[in-house]
Amino acid sequence: MRVVAKLELALWAQRGRLLLWAPVFLAMGIGLYFSLAEEPAAKEIAVVIVIAVFVVIAARLSNPAFAPLLYALALVCFGAGLASLRAHLVAAPVLGWNYYGPIEGRVVAIDRSSSDALRLTLDEVVLARFGPEQTPQRVRFSLQGDQRWHVPEPGERVMTTGYLGPPPGPSSPGGFDFRRTAWFDRLGAVGYTRNPLLLAEPAEEGDGLWLSRLRRDMAGGIEARIGGEAGAFAAAVTTGDRSAMSLETTRHLRVSNLAHLLAISGLHMGLLTGVVFAGSRLGFNLWPGLALRLPVKKLAALAALLAGAAYLALSGGSVSTLRAFVMVAVMYVAVLIDRRAITLRGVAIAALIILVLRPEELLGPGFQMSFAATIALVGVYGRWPVLGGRLPGWARPIAAVLFASVVAGAATAPFAAAHFNLFPRYGLLANVLSVPVMGAVVAPGGVAAALGWLVGLEALGLWIMEMGLRWILWIAGSVAALPAAVGGVKAPAALSVPLLAFGSLVVLLWVGRFRWSGAVLVALGLVLWIAQPRPDLLIADSGGLVGVMTPEGRALSKPSGDGFSASNWLEDDGDIGGQERAASRGDFEREGRVVRFFVGSQPAILVTGKVASAALSGCGGAEILISNQRLAPDRPCLSFDLGFLATNGAVALSVRKDGSLQITTAREVSGRRLWTGSDQ
Repeated sequence: MRVVAKLELALWAQRGRLLLWAPVFLAMGIGLYFSLAEEPAAKEIAVVIVIAVFVVIAARLSNPAFAPLLYALALVCFGAGLASLRAHLVAAPVLGWNYYGPIEGRVVAIDRSSSDALRLTLDEVVLARFGPEQTPQRVRFSLQGDQRWHVPEPGERVMTTGYLGPPPGPSSPGGFDFRRTAWFDRLGAVGYTRNPLLLAEPAEEGDGLWLSRLRRDMAGGIEARIGGEAGAFAAAVTTGDRSAMSLETTRHLRVSNLAHLLAISGLHMGLLTGVVFAGSRLGFNLWPGLALRLPVKKLAALAALLAGAAYLALSGGSVSTLRAFVMVAVMYVAVLIDRRAITLRGVAIAALIILVLRPEELLGPGFQMSFAATIALVGVYGRWPVLGGRLPGWARPIAAVLFASVVAGAATAPFAAAHFNLFPRYGLLANVLSVPVMGAVVAPGGVAAALGWLVGLEALGLWIMEMGLRWILWIAGSVAALPAAVGGVKAPAALSVPLLAFGSLVVLLWVGRFRWSGAVLVALGLVLWIAQPRPDLLIADSGGLVGVMTPEGRALSKPSGDGFSASNWLEDDGDIGGQERAASRGDFEREGRVVRFFVGSQPAILVTGKVASAALSGCGGAEILISNQRLAPDRPCLSFDLGFLATNGAVALSVRKDGSLQITTAREVSGRRLWTGSDQ
């Protein structure tokens, strides 16, 4: 009874913060859905929702002190049901095999691939020999080779001949599964073409893509007026069009931890609306008759809200921009209804809106990093007057920027490391030198350019933007050139990030001594991360590449080819040396198309090509056989041929303490889900 009484008192103490916990438990349900090994049947989801309804009814009738526990359970159930509903609503055909032939469709998006090639996303797709019910709703392919025939624009129908295939699965068991992201984007095929891109039909008026064309026109105008990488950067932060950004500039921004300035996110939306809010309020106050009769603060908030909505539409309405707009919209609506604008309640409402609209965003780095930074900044915001009050007046603005950078950087660092496997060692320095310039120079310059464009006086605003962006690019390049500017971080254990996130939220949101139990969860998450072992052998799903763990790091069987798998393996190992360097490690014995090596104490052999595979007798004296060809099934060893890999995906082997092998396949880890396609 004593424990029950203490629990009751602890729950009563949380009464003012129940809304803050709502997105946390909704997210738990969403996370549980995505962690399932089997896609739940419709009747199972229906049962979960019915349980949630009965739990809510029970909460209304139970002891008010314990009702929050029941509401939390109901939110978990609703989160799982919501994610399942969303996954079924976005269902669209996925290409089931590799295709080469005519491709026709309407251009809806233009960007660049990881190899710096122009990349198109098409809808209204037409493929030869495919009926409407089999044709993917959207396809995406990169343009290789000489493509001077036609420069595409959104809304145009284009045609070419190219290669398409289903979205690829994980490059290693437990790795990032692009198929899931593609499923929620309704992207049913990806590929490339080396053939000319031809115009089939020009864009039609009223096709709903006029904003996309306006965005491309504005991006082109900005790039022409500013020029160089600064112009490409300006187009990216203004319109969301990154197609002109070079790989080198993108790498500099990533290594210096300034890549968040490239994406249209909370920072850009906050700066833009903040400039509009402050400028509008100042302008209204300069008109005494208006300022004395009308609530100018609310008018300024309305102007900022409209500016944010216009920015959302102009930038393409990506998920990150939508997330940013929701967050600032909650803030300015609070001003309109006379509530505190910057509170954890506002952040919680924004998170709820995003999770309800796009539950899959919970798993993305954008959602996790933006909300981590916002929660941390708002959570410690009240302490700044005490800390800053001890400093001289001239030092407070500098200290405030440094304080915000440290807090936001510490909050986002675990998520950035988990998703990108990188740790920018000088990221704090780069942000302190760049973020104030983005807020004080680039954002006001952008607003001035946008307003001046209406009357043909945009030159001054663009010049201001250019100066600020050139400074940021110089900082990014200088920091990236520093010795050991970036370090590698190995992939975390499956529970590491959830434990870190939930533990941090307990520390921040819980009222009472129990809050420090969250620190235990954070420590446990870090321990699991550090202790997470990496596989002793990785086999690509193509059968053409293997990676063996050595004391010097992972050794790869070849210096080029299968680059996607190679780069992902090394990143997950926390290795930033590159494929060519990794191929120089290890004790591989290469004899033409045959590569011999050891996994622990067991000899292994990799055989590639039809001739070498056909000439192989038995297992070639090895206990582990790998081939990129289909082999006879009667081999007297552990065999991973193309048939096995095509069915099961990439393979990981770990040597147990007794010398036996633990085998894990990508199919086994990914499970039987809607987006795993043929794996089902």
